[in-house]
Amino acid sequence: MNTTTNHASSGLEGRQRHSRMYERLMFNSLCQAIVGLILAVGVPLLLINGLRPWVSEMRMHSVIAASGGFLLALQAIRHMSRYPGAKAFAYVLPAITISYLLAMSVLIALDLRFSRLVLGSSWLAAMLICSIGFWAEQRTRIRKLAVVPFGDYRSLFTTRGARWNLMRAPDLGEDRYNGVVADLEAEMPAEWQRFLANCVLHRIPVYDASEVRESLTGRVELDQVRENSFGQLAPNSEYELFKRLFDMLAVLAVAPFVLPICLVTAVLIRLDSPGGVFFVQERVGQGGRPYRMFKFRSMCHDSEKTGAQFAQANDMRVTRIGRVIRKTRIDELPQFINVLKGEMSLIGPRPEQVKFVNEFAEQIPFYNYRHVVRPGITGWAQVTQGYASDADETREKLEHDFYYIKRFSVWLDLLIVGRTIKTMLTGFGAR
Repeated sequence: MNTTTNHASSGLEGRQRHSRMYERLMFNSLCQAIVGLILAVGVPLLLINGLRPWVSEMRMHSVIAASGGFLLALQAIRHMSRYPGAKAFAYVLPAITISYLLAMSVLIALDLRFSRLVLGSSWLAAMLICSIGFWAEQRTRIRKLAVVPFGDYRSLFTTRGARWNLMRAPDLGEDRYNGVVADLEAEMPAEWQRFLANCVLHRIPVYDASEVRESLTGRVELDQVRENSFGQLAPNSEYELFKRLFDMLAVLAVAPFVLPICLVTAVLIRLDSPGGVFFVQERVGQGGRPYRMFKFRSMCHDSEKTGAQFAQANDMRVTRIGRVIRKTRIDELPQFINVLKGEMSLIGPRPEQVKFVNEFAEQIPFYNYRHVVRPGITGWAQVTQGYASDADETREKLEHDFYYIKRFSVWLDLLIVGRTIKTMLTGFGAR
């Protein structure tokens, strides 16, 4: 009896300690936001305005916009940092830039005067602060997770990205953890069920084992996908509409900068090798509907005379100019036409050829579900895995596509934008 009482008392004290830790984390996040505002907005204003006790109306508008932009960027970065492989420098730039541009757009829409110097200085300061802060946090942050020993939990210990501790009893003891992981579909004794319920009550995060694996690998394992789980993979329809509007506006906004690049590329292709400038191929789009996708020709004009085939490393069919435009992804720019027509999105699963889709649909379960969203010029599988050249790599690519569909959101799209920029600079995955 005494042992049971001590065990319950110890468990209660552990949960209360973790609850206090959660409150400290929330307080620390608030303090980080306040300090960040002072450094990213207050310091630049002080350097520009000096010690004068008054601030002009124009600069005050700029300060309010910069504060809103910084807080929005901070929220975006915190969301994106949860995704696997998210490095600070890959998403800080797009998150802060887009947030500050949105803040400036509000000022323009309201016809309010603002200081470009204040906004620009705050943007630079925010870039520096967030890059250093989140880089240092990620280098030191490895989540320590307690694992409930029931159901499908053993594969967790071969997954990188966290420190795992197998629980022997429903008690966290004196150790501190970032959360508890359990197979929530498994049968477990009543005392373990009460333990998990008490963890939730005391603000200790409880994660499903499959969700944790997905968050650390960036993939939804096909073995875990069942017909009755497709509801969880359904994309957000409201965000899908917003994404369509954003795609059109973004393409029109960058058109003045992209068109000169396209013109120069077209001239170089004609000078480099015989054949047309564009490569047009039938691909499978949203809902399984075929469409004609446009690319700049990067291979010799008779590259598919023997039929459709995957590009290989050091493919002899690629021309001299083709190697450059494939590495920098310039060959994908004509797909902006497909985006305006509604056949593609800027971000989504890469479209595949009809021949390969028919083959993979026979070999890989649930393959056709990747067509539930519009295909994209870039996507999660492209920036994570690179190019797929056979059925096994396509299966892994599909797991990345399912992850993207399941977490279909502006935060993941922003992360993909950042990693796409990195891909363009490094040529990752090009063939």
